[in-house]
Amino acid sequence: MQFIFDSVKIHNLNVSPKNGADKFTMKDLLVWVRTNLIKERPEMFMKGDSVRPGGLVLVNDCDWEHSGQLDTNLEEKDLVVFISTLHGG
Repeated sequence: MQFIFDSVKIHNLNVSPKNGADKFTMKDLLVWVRTNLIKERPEMFMKGDSVRPGGLVLVNDCDWEHSGQLDTNLEEKDLVVFISTLHGG
Protein backbone atom coordinates (compact mmCIF):
# COMPACT_ATOMS: atom_id res chain seq x y z
CA MET A 1 0.00 0.00 0.00
CA GLN A 2 3.01 2.30 0.43
CA PHE A 3 3.37 3.03 -3.29
CA ILE A 4 -0.08 4.63 -3.26
CA PHE A 5 1.22 7.21 -0.78
CA ASP A 6 4.52 7.85 -2.60
CA SER A 7 6.37 5.39 -0.29
CA VAL A 8 5.75 7.51 2.81
CA LYS A 9 4.74 5.32 5.77
CA ILE A 10 3.76 7.96 8.33
CA HIS A 11 1.81 11.16 7.74
CA ASN A 12 1.18 13.63 10.54
CA LEU A 13 -1.95 15.50 9.54
CA ASN A 14 -3.67 18.61 10.78
CA VAL A 15 -7.18 18.56 9.35
CA SER A 16 -10.36 20.30 10.47
CA PRO A 17 -14.08 19.63 10.11
CA LYS A 18 -15.80 20.97 7.02
CA ASN A 19 -17.33 24.43 7.19
CA GLY A 20 -19.96 24.48 9.88
CA ALA A 21 -19.40 20.88 11.02
CA ASP A 22 -18.66 20.23 14.66
CA LYS A 23 -16.97 16.86 14.14
CA PHE A 24 -14.46 15.20 11.83
CA THR A 25 -15.20 11.58 10.91
CA MET A 26 -13.35 8.73 9.22
CA LYS A 27 -15.40 9.45 6.09
CA ASP A 28 -14.06 13.01 6.11
CA LEU A 29 -10.52 11.70 6.59
CA LEU A 30 -10.80 9.25 3.68
CA VAL A 31 -12.06 12.01 1.37
CA TRP A 32 -9.14 14.19 2.49
CA VAL A 33 -6.63 11.36 2.00
CA ARG A 34 -7.95 10.56 -1.49
CA THR A 35 -7.75 14.23 -2.49
CA ASN A 36 -4.44 15.17 -0.86
CA LEU A 37 -2.25 12.11 -0.31
CA ILE A 38 -2.91 9.38 -2.84
CA LYS A 39 -0.45 9.83 -5.67
CA GLU A 40 -1.68 7.10 -8.02
CA ARG A 41 -4.25 4.31 -8.32
CA PRO A 42 -6.74 5.35 -5.62
CA GLU A 43 -8.79 2.26 -6.49
CA MET A 44 -6.08 0.17 -4.79
CA PHE A 45 -6.89 1.89 -1.48
CA MET A 46 -10.55 2.82 -1.71
CA LYS A 47 -13.75 1.36 -3.09
CA GLY A 48 -16.49 3.95 -3.26
CA ASP A 49 -16.29 6.04 -0.09
CA SER A 50 -14.57 3.42 2.06
CA VAL A 51 -11.38 1.40 2.32
CA ARG A 52 -11.25 -1.58 -0.04
CA PRO A 53 -11.98 -5.03 1.33
CA GLY A 54 -8.72 -6.51 2.54
CA GLY A 55 -7.73 -3.34 4.35
CA LEU A 56 -7.63 -3.23 8.13
CA VAL A 57 -8.30 0.17 9.69
CA LEU A 58 -7.29 0.87 13.27
CA VAL A 59 -8.26 3.99 15.20
CA ASN A 60 -6.19 4.28 18.37
CA ASP A 61 -5.31 0.56 18.10
CA CYS A 62 -8.97 -0.49 17.85
CA ASP A 63 -10.56 -2.00 14.74
CA TRP A 64 -12.81 0.66 13.27
CA GLU A 65 -15.56 -1.93 12.86
CA HIS A 66 -16.09 -1.61 16.62
CA SER A 67 -16.27 2.18 16.58
CA GLY A 68 -18.63 2.95 13.71
CA GLN A 69 -16.42 2.64 10.61
CA LEU A 70 -17.07 5.71 8.40
CA ASP A 71 -19.01 7.41 11.21
CA THR A 72 -16.13 7.10 13.70
CA ASN A 73 -15.46 10.54 15.19
CA LEU A 74 -11.84 11.61 15.14
CA GLU A 75 -10.25 13.99 17.59
CA GLU A 76 -6.91 15.70 17.93
CA LYS A 77 -4.04 13.24 18.55
CA ASP A 78 -6.01 10.21 17.30
CA LEU A 79 -3.87 7.62 15.55
CA VAL A 80 -5.29 6.06 12.39
CA VAL A 81 -3.47 3.10 10.83
CA PHE A 82 -4.23 1.42 7.49
CA ILE A 83 -2.90 -2.12 7.04
CA SER A 84 -3.22 -4.18 3.90
CA THR A 85 -4.05 -7.80 4.68
CA LEU A 86 -3.55 -8.81 1.04
CA HIS A 87 -0.14 -9.90 -0.15
CA GLY A 88 1.52 -11.77 -2.97
CA GLY A 89 2.41 -15.40 -2.60
